[in-house]
Amino acid sequence: MSTPRTTTLPPTAPPAATSALNASRTLSTAARVLRQLRHDPRTIALMLLVPCLMLFLLRYVFDASPRTFDTIGASLLGIFPLITMFLVTSIATLRERTSGTLERLLSMPLGKGDLIAGYALAFGAIAIVQSALATALAVWFLGLDVLGSPWLLLLVALLDALLGTALGLFVSAFAASEFQAVQFMPAVIFPQLLLCGLFTARENMHPVLEAVSDVLPMSYAVDGMNEVLRHTDMTAAFVRDILIVAGCALLVLGLGAATLRRRTV
Repeated sequence: MSTPRTTTLPPTAPPAATSALNASRTLSTAARVLRQLRHDPRTIALMLLVPCLMLFLLRYVFDASPRTFDTIGASLLGIFPLITMFLVTSIATLRERTSGTLERLLSMPLGKGDLIAGYALAFGAIAIVQSALATALAVWFLGLDVLGSPWLLLLVALLDALLGTALGLFVSAFAASEFQAVQFMPAVIFPQLLLCGLFTARENMHPVLEAVSDVLPMSYAVDGMNEVLRHTDMTAAFVRDILIVAGCALLVLGLGAATLRRRTV
């Protein structure tokens, strides 16, 4: 009588995260992030109040020259939310990774796209409140004089905040500590700040720097704000600018999902 052969099965691999984007998983992730933020009043204050405080200080720095505030205030209305959302998002995402939360989440049926989209949705909700507060303060309390609709200012500010969220999610994949995440700001944000046309018109820059500024999303954020500042109606240039900013945000979110890792080594 022959002895039955024993088949040795390979060890079972942990369940892989699903790749398809799922609305239920994305909403659950966003709800979890918002619950965590609710218990972190300092982070909420940073996201909601700091842009308003910066605009308030800027208005009275130029108290003797209100026209100067009108000239640069609209641009900074888009830049301040972008910077704060970049900083907060990069640190928050990195904290998830270093604490092991990210690894536990990705061992569940949760795709990278679900995680990134959930974060973007949660911080996007904060960005709506942030942009609304900053726009209302600038236009109705600080007297920012714009020819276009304040709702268009709000739209650009919101897209800029979402772009900052996307950039923060992306760069967090390359940082091993919160300090390193902060160090990415000079590399990612400051060059855009210098080349976006805030300090001088981009066409007046050296041709090489002008060419570089043409591929930086913050340049189009500032251009979009300036279109609202100078024109009563929505222009073709404004539509182009907001589409570029929105497209860059979606592109960076996709790159963030592609580079997302379970653990920082």
